[in-house]
Amino acid sequence: MKKRLLIFVFFTFSTSFIFAQEISGVVVRATIINGDTIPVVGLKEIEIYSLAIPKTKQKQRRLTRLVKNVKKVYPYAKLAGIQLRKYESQLAEAKSDRERRKIMKKAEAEIKKKYGGDLKKLTFSQGKILIKLIDRETGESSYDLVGDLRGYFTAFFYQAFARIWGYNLKTKYDPKGEDRQIEIIVRMIKRGQI
Repeated sequence: MKKRLLIFVFFTFSTSFIFAQEISGVVVRATIINGDTIPVVGLKEIEIYSLAIPKTKQKQRRLTRLVKNVKKVYPYAKLAGIQLRKYESQLAEAKSDRERRKIMKKAEAEIKKKYGGDLKKLTFSQGKILIKLIDRETGESSYDLVGDLRGYFTAFFYQAFARIWGYNLKTKYDPKGEDRQIEIIVRMIKRGQI
């Protein structure tokens, strides 16, 4: 009898270990709707955008040229934003106007040395796009940047000179209006789509 009881107890406990399941999973928030527990999972927001492909060959070429131009000048606009933040912190620490002017002359010489040759090679269209993208990256028009950093008297002369060549340093970036296509191209560049 004892032998049968031992065998019964042995099989009872051993079968419970054999059929045991490991429970693993992920804990998520849940909501109860009509007695059902439904998991609530947050998904990352994604943007869906694309460039409308024009129907005429001329407009397709214009769009292709715009993409090429934005891809060429966008890195310069990003660098302008980075440089501006760098020099703003240095200018904030300056104790006198003389020290500010020294920092600005040094910054201007550094920028001319590094990027002057490349910027001189930009086409008229690329220059206009660069002015808009600098506004996008810094939040200020090129005229205001020059005015803040070099003085509005200098900015006035830069603006006058730019107007002679057909540029406007006071141009603001309008991502939902006139510059919508440029904004889409920039976002596509950032995501690595083009």
